[in-house]
This record gives sequence, C-alpha cells and structure tokens, in this order.
Amino acid sequence: MTSPMYTHSVPVFTQMLTALKTILAQADVQVETKSLEPDALLQARLYPDMFPLIKQVQVAADFARGISARLAGIEVPKYEATQKSFADLDALLTETLTFIGGVDAAQFDGSESREIILRPGTPKEKKLTGQTYLANYGLPQFFFHVTTAYALLRHNGLAIGKRDYMGAY
Repeated sequence: MTSPMYTHSVPVFTQMLTALKTILAQADVQVETKSLEPDALLQARLYPDMFPLIKQVQVAADFARGISARLAGIEVPKYEATQKSFADLDALLTETLTFIGGVDAAQFDGSESREIILRPGTPKEKKLTGQTYLANYGLPQFFFHVTTAYALLRHNGLAIGKRDYMGAY
C-alpha cells in the first residue's frame, strides 16, 4: 500500500504544477498575441510587499521539491532562482516535475513521524513531525504560492478559471 504521505503530496504537487505550467503557457501566448511586455506579467504583484509572479512560481516549485525530498529522507535539490521568462519558468516546472516524479513512493513510508527540521542551526529553527510538516506547513505554503500565481494572472486579464487552476485530476 502506498503511504498516505506520498499520496497527499507528490500527486497533488504534480497536478497543481502541471496546471500552473498550462496557465503560464497561456499567459505567454497572451503576451505575444497582445504585444505586451512580458515583465508586465512576470513582475506583477497583488500588493507592493508581495512577491511578483515569477517569484511565486519559483517558491511553489521550491516547496514541491523540498517537501517531497524531506518526506522521502533525501537531500533537497538546490536550484538558483535565475528565471527571467515564461520559458524559464516552464523549464523550472518541468525540472521540478521530473524530480518529484522520480522520488520513490516507498521512501515516504514512515515519514509521518520523521523529524523535519526547518532552518536548522538558526534562531528560527523549527522541528516538526512529517505529518505536521506536510499538513500544517508544507501544503498550505505550496497552495498559497500556486494560488497567488493564478490570482496574479487572472487579475491581469488572463481568461482562466477554476478548471484551469485545478488541472486534470
């Protein structure tokens, strides 16, 4: 039987990141067809103190990789946040989907009680069980950034709806 920790993480990340890839591709097409400056969308923010679209996507991908790796008990892969275009974001999401798709479901066995240490060795260090990490920290963080990316695109005129946000399930 596949661990619920796996089924509640990797397939969810896969669904949502695949949907995000699709709506980012639609945004890229809109930029071209309407002769818009790509940075008008990539640097869009809902409020001045929030991350722009490009950073929302980067952080969502970081959470998908980090959560999957930590729960599987493997090293969290490092990626530089150097993306500057829709094509770069597409490549990042493709790399992320490849990474999480390559994590063996069996590695998640027992991860609900595995100790997860966030920001180790810093004053903000926090120790959580895998279950708490996934349910109360990781998934909410992941969904916040995916939802904010969706909201930024929708707010800026991309004709997308809930079905686009949800993707195939």
